[in-house]
Amino acid sequence: MHRLAAVPGSTSPSDGVVFIEQPPAQVVLLSSADTDLAALAALLDRDPHPLGPEIAIRALNLAALQHPAVLDHYLLTSLQQTRVLVVRLLGGRSHWGYGLEQLQQWALQSADRFLLVLAGTTDLEAELLPLGNVDAQLSQGCGRCLLEGGEANLRQVLGSLGALLAGEPPPMPQLQPLADPLPHDWREEPGPRVGVVLYRALLQSGDLALVEALLAVLRQQGLAPRALWVSSLRTASVQEGVSDLLRREGVALVLCTTSFASVQLSEAGLGAPLWDGLGVPVLQLLCSSQSREQWEGSSLGLPALDLSLQVALPELDGRITTRVGAFKQVFRADERLATALQRHQPDPERLAWVAALAAHWCQLRHTPARDRRLALVLANYPTRNSRLANGVGLDTPASCAAMLGWLRDAGYDLGEGPLPGDGDGLIRALLLGRSNDPESQHRPPLAHLPLADYQRWYGDLPQAGRSRLEQQWGPPQADPQLEAEGFPIHGLRFGHVVVLIQPERGYGRDPALSYHSPDLPPTHLYLAQYLWLRQRARVQLVCHVGKHGNLEWLPGKGLGLSESCYPEWALGPMPHVYPFIVNDPGEGSQAKRRAQAVILDHLTPPLDRAGLHGDLRSLEALLDEYWEAVQLGGERAEALRQRAIESLASLALPMAAADDPLDAAEGYLCELKEAQIRTGLHRFGRLPEHQQLRELLACLARPPVPGGLGLTQALARDLELRLDPWADDEAEPLEPEDRERLEALGARAPRRVGDGVDWLEQRAQALMGPLLEGQPAAPELGPHTQAVLQRLATGLVPDLLHCGDAERQAFLTALEGGRIAAGPSGAPTRGRPDLLPTGRNFYSVDLRGLPSEAAWDLGRRSAELLLDQHLMDQGEPLRTLALSVWGTSTMRNGGEDVAQALALLGVRPVWDGPSRRLVDLELMPLASLGRPRVDVTLRISGLFRDAFPQLVAWFNRATALVAACDESEADNPLAAACRRDGDAWRVYGSAPGAYGAGLQGLIDSGEWESRDDLAEAFLNWSSWRYEGLGGTDGHGGSLSIQADRSGLERRLGAVQVVLHNQDNREHDLFDSDDYYQFQGGLSAAVERLRGEAPQLWFGDHSRQQRPRVHRLEREFDKVLRSRLLNPRWIEGMQQHGYKGGFEMAASLDYLFAYDASTDRVPDWGYGAVCDRWLGDPDVLAFLRQSNPWALRDMAERLLEAHNRGLWQGAAGEQLQRLRGLVLESEALVER
Repeated sequence: MHRLAAVPGSTSPSDGVVFIEQPPAQVVLLSSADTDLAALAALLDRDPHPLGPEIAIRALNLAALQHPAVLDHYLLTSLQQTRVLVVRLLGGRSHWGYGLEQLQQWALQSADRFLLVLAGTTDLEAELLPLGNVDAQLSQGCGRCLLEGGEANLRQVLGSLGALLAGEPPPMPQLQPLADPLPHDWREEPGPRVGVVLYRALLQSGDLALVEALLAVLRQQGLAPRALWVSSLRTASVQEGVSDLLRREGVALVLCTTSFASVQLSEAGLGAPLWDGLGVPVLQLLCSSQSREQWEGSSLGLPALDLSLQVALPELDGRITTRVGAFKQVFRADERLATALQRHQPDPERLAWVAALAAHWCQLRHTPARDRRLALVLANYPTRNSRLANGVGLDTPASCAAMLGWLRDAGYDLGEGPLPGDGDGLIRALLLGRSNDPESQHRPPLAHLPLADYQRWYGDLPQAGRSRLEQQWGPPQADPQLEAEGFPIHGLRFGHVVVLIQPERGYGRDPALSYHSPDLPPTHLYLAQYLWLRQRARVQLVCHVGKHGNLEWLPGKGLGLSESCYPEWALGPMPHVYPFIVNDPGEGSQAKRRAQAVILDHLTPPLDRAGLHGDLRSLEALLDEYWEAVQLGGERAEALRQRAIESLASLALPMAAADDPLDAAEGYLCELKEAQIRTGLHRFGRLPEHQQLRELLACLARPPVPGGLGLTQALARDLELRLDPWADDEAEPLEPEDRERLEALGARAPRRVGDGVDWLEQRAQALMGPLLEGQPAAPELGPHTQAVLQRLATGLVPDLLHCGDAERQAFLTALEGGRIAAGPSGAPTRGRPDLLPTGRNFYSVDLRGLPSEAAWDLGRRSAELLLDQHLMDQGEPLRTLALSVWGTSTMRNGGEDVAQALALLGVRPVWDGPSRRLVDLELMPLASLGRPRVDVTLRISGLFRDAFPQLVAWFNRATALVAACDESEADNPLAAACRRDGDAWRVYGSAPGAYGAGLQGLIDSGEWESRDDLAEAFLNWSSWRYEGLGGTDGHGGSLSIQADRSGLERRLGAVQVVLHNQDNREHDLFDSDDYYQFQGGLSAAVERLRGEAPQLWFGDHSRQQRPRVHRLEREFDKVLRSRLLNPRWIEGMQQHGYKGGFEMAASLDYLFAYDASTDRVPDWGYGAVCDRWLGDPDVLAFLRQSNPWALRDMAERLLEAHNRGLWQGAAGEQLQRLRGLVLESEALVER
């Protein structure tokens, strides 16, 4: 759509391509800040001709020029007579890269044109000032005056601009300092004092409606606001002034309306001194840069620039994201400036919600511990009694039981009765009552919420949301789970503390919902359980224990929720804390942004090298013996060779049919030995013990860090070895010099790099005990090892040892209404010691820096590996590929998946010089590529859609560049498809406001007949096309989302390869349902549409220096042997009672589901799991004792695999044993 704006600046780019027709003028101000425009208009009202009667001034908000075509038109029309152009940008060069580039070209067209590019904050001056063509000091002076604000400073700027016009040396603007911070409307009034921080520019421009409305609703909640106007929180003197004033006032909470953070990203891991010193929660009020109408129509809630500046960056401060309290509204069409002037339009209802949240945090802080009322919520999916208390990497029952003990010790009222002694005791107590499992319906619930109470609350909710809910579930009184006493509540009560089983989403009520309802509303029972917490239990804070529950994934806006969004219905303005694993920033951010959560991050589970076990260890010894015999000569070698080949066949190793199977097997054993696996689960607030702590420390010490070697690298260097134990392939043969050196050092018959790595790992492990005990490093160790040990002793080790106490203290501090300091997130074993200690409110990434250069480097190399291996396997270049891309991994790794996809397309990112932020894309010529382009389709997750709309825009731009190339179909299949089909859209995902891929409900319920059913569900949940943003740089406008089932089918029907990448080895494919839902779902859909299964590939990006790409079948084999069948993992699970059985049942479910969707899990795997888990007397005794529900589930799942033809090699004895275990476990669970 192309049209002219009635008033320049009055229409958002998201409404279509709106051209700006502004009368020309000699001086033009383009600014990201509406307050700049309003202040200039106010000055012109008093002095219409500050530069003289002949000099006109125009102004425009940069948001109106986000679309390239709009800017190009504006340059050719409105700016042709302009001589002085001032651009003031909030954010870095990447926020308007195309625009700045074009304005620089505009300035070069005439020596009489002056361009000033000013920074909205002082930290960006070095990046932006050189982009202009006037003296940098002049630009800096003008920018500082505009940042300070006020009429006197604005006149200083105009004086300098007038001199430029007159051809005179411009005077340097003389800054007129103003009070900063400046108190506003302080009153002597009762109630907890609350700091309110606002931009002073609002005061200077007369934009006061927001502050007046905000202070009014805070006072209605019984709070005493202490409002402060500030220029910027980045300035040290302002921070000091704010801190002194708020500390003197004894504020219980701060409500911030400013963008950005008080610290830089590079410094954020060290804390935010301004807020850490106050020690109180800091809430972030959102102010949309769009109109209320645009917000109401947006499923994302906020545009990309608002997401970056008002959500992602403030999270560096540990601020708690709330709601949109104001929108932009045109209040005047200014004739002199020829522009629309906008102000904040406060939203009373949204502001009241934020004020209520603030009041509840203050109430929590002022309530004595003995009177505080809390809820600990345990997730439960699937809704079976075997799978209660989800928590990735966490022994959730044991953690929850420990939390109850901490609360009693801290003076909370937990009643007079005994508390559960451990996690198993807590689960037994919970399952004596009713749970979500239909089998428990005969048991008594904890309580009921009367229907009348529910209806009174429900009747006040917005009609649109109620209509949608009732269309699915009917009115409250018709809910099938409603009982005579009301809606049943599932959980336990200990005095003032409730342990609630999180209600199920509703998919279990009707299997058809899994096919057709990706945006299913919550049930009445779901909402009633949370309402009971607020109304009947009078809970003041909710703690969801462990990653993750389902509340933050309920349908609604991505962020900036409305009163019609279901997460808000469930939780309300309730303080919310969330213990969450440190390596999952994406899903944690979802809880922060959609459910006002304060994250309490926790350690990964204990980790270690998998090693070899059982027959694999025997095979290794046999191969060593064989190679030794080969060296000695004689007939014995051939006999050993035959034994080894027979062993390969009996073990069903994937290289049994290789050209040189023994050589390949030896390399594979090295890879298996070095695989990193979980050896247990984390208990919140508690360190791993003894050997597990030493092993975890070795895993954390292994990777290199910026500017420093990893421990085994240092050992190798000091021993003058050529191998790099972190980056080299374990399967490669050792160089002769390294082999001789290792033999001289005592290694036994080393042949492979993996042998050398193993020897080094043993040396490193021996150093862990002394390191943990604080002993000095042995003097005989080399200088590189000494340096690494010193770094570990002064950094990583104390931080690791502090994690348990830090987690426990963070939990207690949060429940007291205190502040939780912010900290970084990611995978610690990727060389991130800065992630420790845990117990912090983690943040994610600066969206403006993605994909990073490091991500491009890895993604490019991974793409090349895939292309090379495909060409080797198939004999022809890869043409079409589908890739699933997740928000969590993107936050962890800086955008490696998107970078890989760009590399496959043959498109290169372009980064800005100073900031290294992405500013453009560049098409790589075929000559430099040396191969055809690949047509890439992305299936993005709902979280990726919410968190990274700008990356969707960049990728859409990349496909448009490729589609526009005049290249042959052989060289450019995407362009050929575009010419044939008429579009180049390649990004698909969930319905607006929905999440997931649709397979989980079908797998859990068993309500599917064939792989086509799984494909149908995936297609129904994935058929929304994401068309990009209004601006080239992805900072403005909104995603355009269209239902496009036929387009998705066209794309997937041509796919040859389905790829998924994994960026860390702190978990694996059988640890989560997401892997099979996305890659398995894509595979099933492609198979259905093409009539043949695609190739399935797996990318291992866990080591930046060594990406790997191999077939998915190999990864399945690797995970089965290294973890599922590994006695170390099995014994580790046995140490965790009920949750250990839960983990075993979950892993089998995920293996089964991957096989159901791909048919790639090896048949022997089922038999091996059956025998190793359910044929071992010790494992059976453990399951009978701790989780007989899991025992039953596993036996039933294996029988289902046999019945569906997935496990074709089941022996009669195995099936008989499984049927017997089902009957036995039925009797156990009915006791």
